[in-house]
Amino acid sequence: MAALIRNALVALLLAACLGSPGRAQGTGPEAARYSAAVATEWFRVVLPAIQQTPGQSPPVAARTLAVLGLGLHESIVAGLPGQRSLTGQLNELDSLPPAQPDEVLHWPTVANATLAALTQMLLPNAPADWKARFEALERNMPVAQSADFDPAQRTPEVIIRSETHGKLLAMALMTWARTDGGHDVLGARRVRLDAGYVSPSGPGAWVPTPPRFARPLLPNWGENRPFMPTLARCRPPGPPAYDEAPGSAFHREAVEVLKASVTPTEEQRRVALYWADDPGKTPTPAGHWVWILTDLLRDRKANLAAAAEQYARMTIAMSDAFVATWKVKYATNLLRPVTYVQLTMDANWVPPLMETPPFPEYPSGHSVQSGAAAAVLESFYGKDTPFDDRTHNDRGWGPQRFRSFAAAAEQAAFSRLYAGIHYRSAIEHGVTMGRCIGAQALALSTR
Repeated sequence: MAALIRNALVALLLAACLGSPGRAQGTGPEAARYSAAVATEWFRVVLPAIQQTPGQSPPVAARTLAVLGLGLHESIVAGLPGQRSLTGQLNELDSLPPAQPDEVLHWPTVANATLAALTQMLLPNAPADWKARFEALERNMPVAQSADFDPAQRTPEVIIRSETHGKLLAMALMTWARTDGGHDVLGARRVRLDAGYVSPSGPGAWVPTPPRFARPLLPNWGENRPFMPTLARCRPPGPPAYDEAPGSAFHREAVEVLKASVTPTEEQRRVALYWADDPGKTPTPAGHWVWILTDLLRDRKANLAAAAEQYARMTIAMSDAFVATWKVKYATNLLRPVTYVQLTMDANWVPPLMETPPFPEYPSGHSVQSGAAAAVLESFYGKDTPFDDRTHNDRGWGPQRFRSFAAAAEQAAFSRLYAGIHYRSAIEHGVTMGRCIGAQALALSTR
């Protein structure tokens, strides 16, 4: 047994040095013959784990999910004839360990090993009970999903070879991911880098907001390497010119926020809270959309190939949405509604439903990532597809029925206006920006 592991490791490590964007085709039953269960079960565990893991703020959580989505895709792409890897298309990801064309692999086993290894590496500071759940999920997957883990296909040699390939693939992906600028979010280097950031000052400039007056969150996140090289084309036009004069375009947007937050309808109040997706309380905004996709895949009994492509495209789009948003936020450095309203209209006003997040206003991150997610989901399920959102069922807030993905994205976006923390231009431009980023993810070639 030890010799088998050693030989498999040597073969795969040698192959990794020769990896190419096309990736070798593995042998054995095609990956599309299996159900999506190995993927959906991993994401169903990862989402609540993100909620309880320190440091998984919305941008960080989106990156975590995207590396997992990419890993899932790459773990089975060699088992899909006619499909191609995303290597050579993503920034600085030139090669990954290829599957050996003359060796049988069991694709659910490869995916299980890849996702297990990536989860441990992406959430190294997860609570101990969650780490135990990760180990139990990996170990018990063949029993829980017995239809996909047929013993007749999983000889000891195939299991070792498949698990080894999955773990080597995960290690190669994390070697690449650790160079993107976003990995060591809780490390000393990140703390020093963020602590050294000084916010620009001047008329209309962002300042820390009540009640905590916290330092800006992840001011350098926009400098991270995104997954895709095409984000610049999605840059939004910018907010109205800063103006404190009553009747100006900027003043009108602030008045709208003030009125909506002071006298919200019951529906607006519900919407604001439903889409808040606070870190530590929920799987964050990106996790909300991943939950929606997971339910869609389960409800439609999707196969593993469909799950891999959909998770990869949507999570990459949302992660890049946060990088692009943070880049524009800190370049624009626009003050939040609470600051403007206190300065020009009501010195005592604060948004009544939630605290203002500690970073500049334009554009709205919820809007950008929701627009990106909706664009990807529409491409797979159609523009007018109704669906049930069960993300907050455990909180007694669901399910909620939406007539389309665009309708859900619009509600998520405008929830931030009802909450009193974003102007209309940040919301509308944000959705457009997100849909553009979603289109870039859909343009990646998998054929």
